[in-house]
Amino acid sequence: MFQGRSFTKEIDFTQNELNYLIDFAIHLKQLKKQRIPHEYLKGQSICLIFEKTSTRTRAAFSVAASDLGATADYFGASDMQMGKKESIEDTAKILGSMYDGIQFRGYKQSDVEALATHAGVPVWNGLTDEWHPTQMIADFMTLKENFNRLSGLNLVYCGDGRNNVANSLMITSAILGVNYTVASPKELFPDSDLVELAQSYAKKSGATITLTEDIKQAVTNADAIYTDVWVSMGEEALFDQRIKQLMPYQVTQELFDLANEDAIFLHCLPAYHDTLTNIGQEIASKYNITEMEVTDEVFRSDHAKQFDQGENRLHSIKAIMAATNGNLFIKQLD
Repeated sequence: MFQGRSFTKEIDFTQNELNYLIDFAIHLKQLKKQRIPHEYLKGQSICLIFEKTSTRTRAAFSVAASDLGATADYFGASDMQMGKKESIEDTAKILGSMYDGIQFRGYKQSDVEALATHAGVPVWNGLTDEWHPTQMIADFMTLKENFNRLSGLNLVYCGDGRNNVANSLMITSAILGVNYTVASPKELFPDSDLVELAQSYAKKSGATITLTEDIKQAVTNADAIYTDVWVSMGEEALFDQRIKQLMPYQVTQELFDLANEDAIFLHCLPAYHDTLTNIGQEIASKYNITEMEVTDEVFRSDHAKQFDQGENRLHSIKAIMAATNGNLFIKQLD
């Protein structure tokens, strides 16, 4: 059912398959906490390609491979000839002949899909400029852990509504029956073709997809408020523009108080909530602000679940790797 399949974007899997991965990730988390071995990939070798830097994705794939009994080799942007002296197709064929699975974190969605087409082994998208599918299993796993359900929940995303995380959240919500609202300036609404795709999934799942510039209306009765950095990797020159556009969409305690009483805060990290980083200090010096997409008060509140969410990257990635490459018995889901 899953064996041998790649995961390059959310629509690679059905609603039932995504729900299975979420539930399986929760199960693997329980095994990890109880120190029960689960070496579904024992003896395998995994290739980790990172064109973009990473903390959570690299750590999660490395530990996931180890927990599953596999070894993992890391390749940074300067470690490979892929796309420079050797085509992606040729690289994929070589790596696929040596490794049992490949993770790719980089810029172009077409690159990870080319790897998946030619490698002959499962390829997992650790992030591209368009999609972030492995993050989604962790995000919706965190929602299910907190609410014991997904269908009918109200998820609100505040900020840049057309980045890879926002795109993935919208499509995954639509598939899984989660009501999704983007609160952002109109110029940062998601692409209309993507909205149309989300609406087509929402009709089947019963979800609603809403785009609005009214941040207060958006978060009223929210079960989860999600935000991300205002400037994505590769867009650092846009800090000034993004701050002016998105400061009204900052997640403050006053804003969070409009959500449901048991609402949670989510962030895929890293977050600019203080000045304890070099970038945070630069922003404070240049723009006279100490917090960006979320205030430190919300980030450190009891409602904040971003570190559970971050840990869940491990368990969700483990579920994806095991399901697609572990020769598990999985009954027909659809």
